[in-house]
This record gives sequence, structure tokens and C-alpha cells, in this order.
Amino acid sequence: MTTVLRPEARVACLEVLRREYMNDIIARAARAHRSVRITSYVLADSGEERRADLGLIRAHAVTLGWKVAPTTFADLGQPPSLTQRPGFGGACRYATQCYAHGILAIARPALTPDDEAYTHVLEYLYHRGVFLAYLPAVCAGH
Repeated sequence: MTTVLRPEARVACLEVLRREYMNDIIARAARAHRSVRITSYVLADSGEERRADLGLIRAHAVTLGWKVAPTTFADLGQPPSLTQRPGFGGACRYATQCYAHGILAIARPALTPDDEAYTHVLEYLYHRGVFLAYLPAVCAGH
């Protein structure tokens, strides 16, 4: 018998997993006496919105004591899947090449509402020493 989680329970479980991965990678950086470095990813409809989101991301990272990479990544609109987003693919390549410990975005919807695709990205990045992080809901609600 297979147990099927309600959508909200699945989202909660994935958030717990994301936080566990993030905390583990941050702890590894601390043990190695390294500052946590992040790169920014934004899904925005305009250059103005992109600049505003990048400013929020930078400010949040600084409050956490994280270093922000000078290289940022963005996509316009909402392509059907993560594989069709060159900006997100670039952020993943950049981070997995050891330029960043994590990718910081405004919120999970900037990535994908698809739980399977999201799970795959979490696992893929974690096994390469990279975490995903988001702004607190208060900051993201700009």
C-alpha cells in the first residue's frame, strides 16, 4: 500500500528537506572555516523587477553574514520547466563548480511548482555541495 501525501504535506516535507540540506552545507563550510557564498537567481518580467529582487536577495544574504557572488542569474517569464531556463541552469553550473555554496532566490515559486522536478533539483544540488535558499516570506512579499 502506497501512502499519498496531500499537496500541502508534500510541500512541507520538501521544505524540511531543503532546510536540512542547507543547514548541512552551511555546517560543512563552518567546519572548513569558510564563509558561506551564494549566487542570486531571479525570475522576473522586467529589468526593473530583476534589479529590485536582486537588491532584496543581496540585503538578506548580508544580514545572514553570507558573501554574495558578483555573478547573478535570471530568467524572464515562466518557462514550462526548469530545463528550459538558461538562467537557472547557469546558476546551478556556477554553484556546482564551487563558486558558491548556495543559490538564493525570492521564493520557491521562482523555481517550480512541480514537486518532482523540485525534489530532483534539491537532490542534484545537495550531492554536489549546493543548497537552495529563499527570502523569508515577509521580505519576499514585496
